[in-house]
Parts: sequence; structure tokens; C-alpha cells
Amino acid sequence: MDTNGLFRKFVAFTASVHQVKHEFTKDIRLDEITPLQYSMLEYIAVSQPVTLSDISDCLFMSMPNTSRELKKLSDKRLCEKLAVAGDRRKHAIRLSPQGQAMMDGVFGQMEARFMARTQDATPELLAEIEHALDVLQASVFYTERPKMGKS
Repeated sequence: MDTNGLFRKFVAFTASVHQVKHEFTKDIRLDEITPLQYSMLEYIAVSQPVTLSDISDCLFMSMPNTSRELKKLSDKRLCEKLAVAGDRRKHAIRLSPQGQAMMDGVFGQMEARFMARTQDATPELLAEIEHALDVLQASVFYTERPKMGKS
């Protein structure tokens, strides 16, 4: 197997993922939050509960900047911190009901764009796409983030 060729396909694929994500979200307007704050909310929405360091690591942000932006999101009542049982120093971060409603709206708009893009796909092709996404998630895009509250 040509592993170099496989890697080049992977790089092209990930670049395409970023481009399509941009196309799906570029004209979604969210009042009062910055693109960075949106990225934080999106990460929290798909990975919650998370820790401050999870967000910092995933979004390549310093811990102080992550903490500052998270405080702004908390002040806007879009996310909340909860103490983790057994460790007073650790907090789980999740969307608030208002933040969840906002992200549900965004994901609804993105879903409509996805459905428009795949409207001509046969049920068989959609099943292949789902299988391909499952394989990629299980073999390439997995994360080994420990669950909150566990050692």
C-alpha cells in the first residue's frame, strides 16, 4: 500500500472538510458572539461535558484566553460550569439550555444545507456515506478523552 499517497488523500480530505464546514456556516449570523466563541460552543456541543483544558487543547488556545472567552460565554448564559464530584478543582463545562437552543438552531441550518447537498443521493449511497463516516470516526478521528468524573 502506498501510505504516502493515502496520507496525501487524508490531507486533501481534511482540507475539504474545513472548506465545506465554512460553506455550511459562513452566513449563519449569531448575535453577540465572535467566531472564536462559536468554535468553542460548537466543540462543547458535540463533546460535552468538557474541561477547560479540553477546549484549550482542541482549539489551540492558551488556558488564560480559553478561560476569558469561556467567562464571556457564561456571562451570556450560553454555557455553564459544574463541579466534578470528588475533585473540587475540576469543572465540567456544558451548554446551558439557552446555548443548547442556539446550537440546535445552527445545526438545523447546517443539516438543511447537508440535505440539499445530498438530495440526489440514493439510499445506497447515503448508507455508504454513513459507513465511511463511521469508519473514519472509529479509525482516524477518534479522541481518547477521559470521561468526566473518572480517574
